[in-house]
Amino acid sequence: MIDEIPTIFITKTTALKARVKQRYSDFIVEEIYESTIEQNENLIEKKCSVQRFNIPFEQRKPFEKMIIPTNENNKEHLVLELEKINTDTNKAIAMLARGLGLSTKRIGYGGLKDKRAITCQRISVFDPPLEKIINFGAKGLELRNPVWGERIELGDLKENYFTIILRDISASEDEIKNIINDFSKQIVNGIPNFFGTQRFGGKRMITHKIGKLLIKEKYKDAIIAYLTETFEEEKEDIKSARINLAKTLDFKKALREFPSECRTELAILNHLVRKENDFMGALNALPKKTRYLFVHAYQSYIFNKIIKKRLEEFGDKALQPIGEEKTSNGIPLVILAGFETKYSPGRIGEIEKQILEEENVCFEDFKVRALSELSSKGSEKEIALFPKNFLLKRIFEDDFNEGKKAIEIEFSLSKGNYATTVLKELIKEEIF
Repeated sequence: MIDEIPTIFITKTTALKARVKQRYSDFIVEEIYESTIEQNENLIEKKCSVQRFNIPFEQRKPFEKMIIPTNENNKEHLVLELEKINTDTNKAIAMLARGLGLSTKRIGYGGLKDKRAITCQRISVFDPPLEKIINFGAKGLELRNPVWGERIELGDLKENYFTIILRDISASEDEIKNIINDFSKQIVNGIPNFFGTQRFGGKRMITHKIGKLLIKEKYKDAIIAYLTETFEEEKEDIKSARINLAKTLDFKKALREFPSECRTELAILNHLVRKENDFMGALNALPKKTRYLFVHAYQSYIFNKIIKKRLEEFGDKALQPIGEEKTSNGIPLVILAGFETKYSPGRIGEIEKQILEEENVCFEDFKVRALSELSSKGSEKEIALFPKNFLLKRIFEDDFNEGKKAIEIEFSLSKGNYATTVLKELIKEEIF
């Protein structure tokens, strides 16, 4: 139905073969939320800095009791920094809401942060239970630096700052320096803003496939695919349960075979045991955000195919405006297809039409009449991203891969863009 995730590399540097995210602490994300100009005209960036989980356990200071300032201006929201390790943002927010005894709707955040990483970001809590916040504790989470302010909404950040360690490198120190030096010069002109494999479900590569089935209103096919598609490295008990279900479609038996960690699959199966052919209803076992992310993943897949086609046809000029297409700050905008999307003028519009015809979809398909919550008007996204302040901080012996080297790099990206897109361009292979 859908071929592999399309990608292509624009930089001409030698691939720096390396291992990404071998350890949680190899990937640090810090949210930059404001910039100010000091009197000496230096730009000072305000960010949520990682302070705890990147320090060895035996060297960490005990948690300090939080002191919440007086709410002199009668603000409704308490703004805090949330540092987390090996936990995605949605799970962290759910843990926090459960610990504070309130709805997740009362907690605001500016962006989703990586799971396999140490990250720090701002959050806000409406009408906060102060004593519970002061005493909050959960493994892998820390709250600090409370101030009274406004609700934090998605997009309420400026950039993300990344500190990343790449490991298992066989190249010599001189080769590493040359590759990084050349790479940092070439990315000044931008790199293709591909969505990474995380958008498509990581190694399982399923979310965009489900998204296409949903906009085509093939609910049974979507549910069965979600339950049964597997991948080579999946745990054997989960893989076996999926394979058996694909053969038998015996939902009662599958309930016994899927392990307890497969909570979403079990919720779907429970519904199908009660209402055997209610595949549309079974979708409600999935969180609303997850259901919509399937459609967004398919939009992202089409976006990637359009960029790849442009690169194949226009080469180095693909990231520049072609004809009279729409731009933002001089950067071409690529469609995220939806029911209000219009084709671009000229050759770019022809490329868009070709891709949609290859997929056997049209813009109107994104208006899902039976389940309107899956509908999408569509939007646009810049074709290129521009890493800022790309820096090789150090080269050192890799303690976790004998005889190999590791490097530490830093850079920042504007909101909504992914560090793995930059790393993929550097190592010249997909990152899962």
